[in-house]
Order: sequence, then C-alpha cells, then structure tokens
Amino acid sequence: MERRITALTEKGLKRIQHASLEVLREVGVAFHDPEALAIFKKHGVKTEGKTVFLEERHVARALESAPSRFTLSARNPERDVVIGGRSSALVPAYGAPFMVTETGEQRKATMEDYRCFCKLVQTSEYINMNGFLMVEPTDVPPETAHLDMLYWGIVLCDKPFMGSPISREAAIDAVEMGGIAFGGKDKIRDKPVMISLITPLSPLQYSAEMAGALIEFARWGQPLLIADLVMAGSSGPMTPAGLLALQSAEILAGITLAQLIRPGLPVVYGGILCPTDMRTGTLAIGAPETSMMIPATAQLARFYGLPARGGGALTDAHVPDMQAGIESTLALVTAAMSGVHFVLHACGIMGSFMAMSYGKFLADEELCGMVLRAVEPIDTSDKAIDVETIKQVGIGGEYLTHPSTLDHCRTGFFLPRLANRQDYVNWNASGRKTLEERARALVPQRLAAYRKPEIDPQIEKDLSRYLARRKRG
Repeated sequence: MERRITALTEKGLKRIQHASLEVLREVGVAFHDPEALAIFKKHGVKTEGKTVFLEERHVARALESAPSRFTLSARNPERDVVIGGRSSALVPAYGAPFMVTETGEQRKATMEDYRCFCKLVQTSEYINMNGFLMVEPTDVPPETAHLDMLYWGIVLCDKPFMGSPISREAAIDAVEMGGIAFGGKDKIRDKPVMISLITPLSPLQYSAEMAGALIEFARWGQPLLIADLVMAGSSGPMTPAGLLALQSAEILAGITLAQLIRPGLPVVYGGILCPTDMRTGTLAIGAPETSMMIPATAQLARFYGLPARGGGALTDAHVPDMQAGIESTLALVTAAMSGVHFVLHACGIMGSFMAMSYGKFLADEELCGMVLRAVEPIDTSDKAIDVETIKQVGIGGEYLTHPSTLDHCRTGFFLPRLANRQDYVNWNASGRKTLEERARALVPQRLAAYRKPEIDPQIEKDLSRYLARRKRG
C-alpha cells in the first residue's frame, strides 16, 4: 500500500528505540521455554532464570539479517502474496469464539462456520490470504481443532494460509501439513508457505506455547508475524509513547530469537495497541487511540527495515451497525494510509475480537476494495490524461456519449455491490434495503457460487491420513 501518513518525528522514533533497548538491557524479557533460554545462552546472551537481557548489538544483528520484503507461496502460484514494499496481505479475522446471528444474538462458533469462511476467502476479490483460527470451533475437541482448521484451510482455499502457533506441537503439525501440501517438508524449508502469529504475553514475557511455536516455525524457515496486543492501563502503560516502547521491546526480543535460530527468516513487526476502558475494564479496539498507534507502529517497522502489521476492520460493536462502520473504517483506512503490509482482522471481526459476522465479513470486504482503490496512485500517463478527448469535446460539450466514456464506464471507477447509489425513489421502490440486509442476502449466494479449487487427490488423501493419525494419538 502507498505510504502517506506518519505519527512520529525522526527524533521521536529514536527516543522510542532508545527506551525499548533500555528495557531489554535492564529489565529483560522472560521466556518460559527451556530451549529458547538455551538458544540465547548459546549465543552469549545474558540470562537469569527465565529472563533474557538483550544488548543493542544482539538486536542490531537480528534486524540486519531479517528481510524487508518476502513472498508467501500459495498452492496456486497465481495467488502468491508479496509482503513488503508496496505489496500487502489482507487477511480475515482471528480468534473469535462466537458468531453474530441475523437477529444480533451471539452463538458459539462451529467448524462449519470455519469452512464457510474458508469459502468466502477463496471467492473474495480483495482478501488475498486465508487465515487461521478465524473462529474457535466449539463442536470439535479443542486439543485437535487446529488440525481440522489447517486441513480445511489448505483444501478449501488455494491462497496462502496462516499456521497454527497455539503450541509447539501445533506448530509441528502445521509444518508437517504444509510439507504434505507442497510435496514434502524439505521443499518448504527455504520456501515460505505459511505465516504464523506469535503473540508476546504482555508485559515482557513469551509463554512456553508461543516460544515453542516460534522455534519450530523458525527452524523450517516459515515466516513469523510477531505482533503485540498491549492494552493501555492493564497490560501496558497509559501513554502512547510508553505503549510503543513496550511493544518494541517485546517484539524485538522475539525477532532476535527467530534470527538466532535462522538468520534471514522473514518476520513482520506490529500489533494492536489500544486502551482499556477504565469504566468497564474492557478492551477498546474501536477507540481513536488504536488508530493513532497504527501509523506509529508502521513507522517503527520501517525504521527497523521490516514489513509492518496493523489495523483491520476493528470495532467494539456487537452488531454491524453505524458504530461498527465508523470504527472499522477508521482503523482500516489508517492502516492503508500508513503503509501497513499485513492487515489481520481485515474482515468480519466484532465485539472487541469476541465474535465474527458473515454479513460484516462481506461489508468489510467491500470496504477493503474501496480502501485499496482510494490509495491507488493516480495514473498521469499521456493515455490517462487524454488531452485529445478534452480537445474533441471542447468548450460546452458533453462526455456522456463520447466513445472514451463508453470504453471506461464499467472499469473506470469502483462499483460497489453493497453500498447504495440509487436515488431515494428507486431505493424506496426496491425495498429500502440497508447495506447490512444486502450483505446478509449475499452470503448464501457467495457460498452457493463457491467451487473447490483443484488439489492433487494424493495430497488431499495424505492430509486426511495425517489428520486421522494425529487424532488417534
């Protein structure tokens, strides 16, 4: 995406960097995984108990080796996604345990919901990556749910996908299944085919599950999205600058571990920094302060020479109402205008990460299309300016019937499927449908139009066998 807005001065960037290095050096970061501690010790990093103390030279060496741009390979090579530079990944929501019904109630998410979202991703014009844990299905055993989600994500969609980082064992499963999908584990060792979300445990910790997953993915050369969710006033300080410094320290510690394991491993820097609403004690991802942090985080990523993560169609609303539209647009537009390269939660998220909505998924999808169009650079070529047409029409003429208008009338501008552009009389006569109503009506049409992408029958059979074997234990 085109980079356009910033939030920090050069001096401010350096002050936050200095503060984060001071935290890493004097406070340290706890890693609750013995192997992670052993890796740091092996490379001469000071450790005390479970706490690791990083010096500037350790961080600098890690940042030097991490690339600023990389490609995620898809089962269908035509759907490969470049992350970095002016290229971005738009990825659906992550981690919601509930679904929002048409009447605005919440119900528990199921594996069928997960499969439906895989199909919506596959048929999306704008969402160019499949996710993981788009919902948390409650109708399958939790200890093996990640296997089902990986399987359906690979089989039902041929776009790049996210791995399962919920434990070391789950990460091993993701590598095994990714290897099956791409013809063998050895073929993916130097070929990124999935990216996985590694989340520090704020403040200043990595759980055994996250550290273990980081190690396994790094060993096999699979990219990592090391991304924070720090809440001002509860898991982080109240000031924006303090949040940025804490986030930076936590993420840089994870990046350093990843580069010690595999120098040159692709990593994405970022996260969501947001307030805790002190009136209720709840997360406030729809707050303007959340969007304030997006360009600052993107600037820090560029400062470190890394792709940036941020934004998404973030909202605290529980139904797809005006609040949801305002908050989602603010965060998504800010991400686009800040040059974010990896937008998680681009579609469907509601209720401060607690729920997903089919209707909001499609509404957010259209918003993604509008935002992508809005940040496109304007073509100023001779053909685009087309002075000859301006001369032909001349003073007081009309463009409506000119051949150039007819040539471009269907492609020249963004044509929404959901947003209303009828006048009042025609809108009223056609049923007075709101955008939410049109989105809900479109969901079954999209699912009916879904066609399973091609997959080698032997690969699908091998994935099924792996799934069955792992479930048997």
